[in-house]
Amino acid sequence: MKKLKVILLFSCLVVLIRTYFITNNNIYNSKYNINTSVIDGYIINHKIDGNKLNLEIKGKEKIYATYYFNSLNEKNNYINNIKIGDVIRIKGEIREPPKNRIRNGFNYNLYLKSKKIYYVFSAKEIKKISSNKKINYKIKNCIINRINSINNNYLYTFIIGDTSVLDNEIVKTYRNNGISHLFAVSGMHVTLLAFIILFVLNKVSSNKYINNSIVFIFLFFYMFLTNFTPSIIRSVFFFILLSFNKIFKIKIKPLYILIIVLLMLLIYNPYYIYNIGFILSFLTSFVLIICTKTIKNYNSYLNKTFIISLLCFLICMPVIINNYNQINLLSPIINVFFVPFISLIVFPFAIITFIFPFFKDILFILTDLVEKISIYIDHIKYFNIILKTVPMYIFITYYIIIIFIIKKLEVKKYIYLLILVIILVIHSNINYLNNYTKITIIDVGQGDSILISLPKNKGNILIDTGGIKTYQNEIWQKQKNKYSIADKTIIPYLKSEGIKKLDYLVLTHGDNDHMGEATNLVENFKVDKVIFNVGYYNELEKELIKILDIKKINYIQGIEELNIENNKFYFLNSKIYDNENDNSNVIYFNYNNNKFLFMGDAGIEREKDILGKYNLKDIDFLKVGHHGSNSSSGQEFINSINPKYSLILVGENNRYGHPKDSVLDTLAKSKIYRTDLDGSIEIKLNNKGYKVDICCSQLGEW
Repeated sequence: MKKLKVILLFSCLVVLIRTYFITNNNIYNSKYNINTSVIDGYIINHKIDGNKLNLEIKGKEKIYATYYFNSLNEKNNYINNIKIGDVIRIKGEIREPPKNRIRNGFNYNLYLKSKKIYYVFSAKEIKKISSNKKINYKIKNCIINRINSINNNYLYTFIIGDTSVLDNEIVKTYRNNGISHLFAVSGMHVTLLAFIILFVLNKVSSNKYINNSIVFIFLFFYMFLTNFTPSIIRSVFFFILLSFNKIFKIKIKPLYILIIVLLMLLIYNPYYIYNIGFILSFLTSFVLIICTKTIKNYNSYLNKTFIISLLCFLICMPVIINNYNQINLLSPIINVFFVPFISLIVFPFAIITFIFPFFKDILFILTDLVEKISIYIDHIKYFNIILKTVPMYIFITYYIIIIFIIKKLEVKKYIYLLILVIILVIHSNINYLNNYTKITIIDVGQGDSILISLPKNKGNILIDTGGIKTYQNEIWQKQKNKYSIADKTIIPYLKSEGIKKLDYLVLTHGDNDHMGEATNLVENFKVDKVIFNVGYYNELEKELIKILDIKKINYIQGIEELNIENNKFYFLNSKIYDNENDNSNVIYFNYNNNKFLFMGDAGIEREKDILGKYNLKDIDFLKVGHHGSNSSSGQEFINSINPKYSLILVGENNRYGHPKDSVLDTLAKSKIYRTDLDGSIEIKLNNKGYKVDICCSQLGEW
């Protein structure tokens, strides 16, 4: 056993070094290249969202493709004639997955690499070559068809392992309450299914080798059914090796088996380290194994469930904070109810309903009850705390401390938990210790959004929200996409910075690309006051005002000055114009002799009026007007204000051709930063000066 311990220790060191080297140097061997324009492969998975088709295809390797249907007939033809496992040919353009463009944001590039997908494909043409001939995919299609006929999305979740079919708002409450793990197929489901099958087989046959072999075959198929998610792979291999351990009486400790599985998976795919399901699965297994004796000391089922929930909460907390920046302190208590209810009632009943569909009404009642309770608990906000992203050195220190606490976890040792709560409270208010002002140009694509955070948490001001993404189709009219910039980008970024509320939401004007996400933002994040520009309210603004009135959020229009703790923001109003762009709120801000000018979408006529009314010289940071359009940034204006840095908020490959070459020439004397090339831009200011960081390269300068 000592030799095994030494071997495992050495193997861990080697594998972790290899993992670090490969993931940090982006070393992977793709069988495709950037010139690939035609791909043949069979469909692993597919989803339809409006007129958009998302495809996961296995050709030379896995690839993720998107295709937009040209007509409703084409969409219906695809639904009726193409199934999982069918071989198709797609033609189009290949590219690398987009990297993270906002600090602390979701990294889609690394997520796809954790699935061994190195390229994404924009398909212009899709053609079926042959029908599915694989027995495993035929079975999977039959299972999917049966689920479709029963018409309960939770069957997808519990049987196929697909949570994307659930309502986003409901899933959000599960995550906020700390129970989302119960809806992700994991070790609990694998163990329960395996023991049910083994129990039935043992009643029929006494041959444990044959019975276990049948269970193993079923588990391998279950991995396929759930698309080989890392948490399921971990659960299946751990169960199989643990079974070998018992059958052949090898006597290897479960902890060592878990480490062996971890090393196997990281050797197979080092990018698993970026998959949250993979990380949480191993962390919870680790803590349950090392705390087996502690858990056994509790005789009551409820006490045992609570201590397991508490241990998992403690071990997973830093990972949850760094991914969601929010935890519910009541999560261990909430899980005491939800764990047995879902694992012992809802999940088994889902399996029963799949076999006997006439039980579907009862399953609906059970899942509806789960949803209503989760929504009710989510409305209790007192124990939901927002926590800033944890630096790596604190991350490591926490685990050193928490392992000691967990090992000593007895009734008389609960003082350690009190200390942990105190640390959480301090961390949740860490922004009161900040000594610098931070201005973040948030990359929201073809739109504007700028966050100003004052020192000591004295004020947080968001200027604009970006716009709702839409797509245009000749057959279908303009439609709202389910993707929300507020939900997916702005709010997660605010939380990652430890910001609990916005003191002011300033809307430069009423165009969609500047305030399209304002409604989503105020409905899902606390906002104290909203500031509109001068002029009449358009339809977007009127729609927002309805929400503001309902939520009793104060709003004002056309102010001249905003004073926050002696930090003054000047609104450079000249007159009311006959167009929305020129009525933009233009904001001037001076911090420690560093001058900022935010132009909104103000045009050349407005620029001339501003020069005639205000004395603006030697601006340090200019937020360029109208995304670099040639309707703004006139030569006279730029020569007069003489910007040192020019910040252009613009979408990648946008259809307007922004920024225009003529504008770039006009701004040539300044240092230009662009969100399409640089991602989000962060400017930190203190008494000593300022520092500029760009997200895409993480390179900064003083």
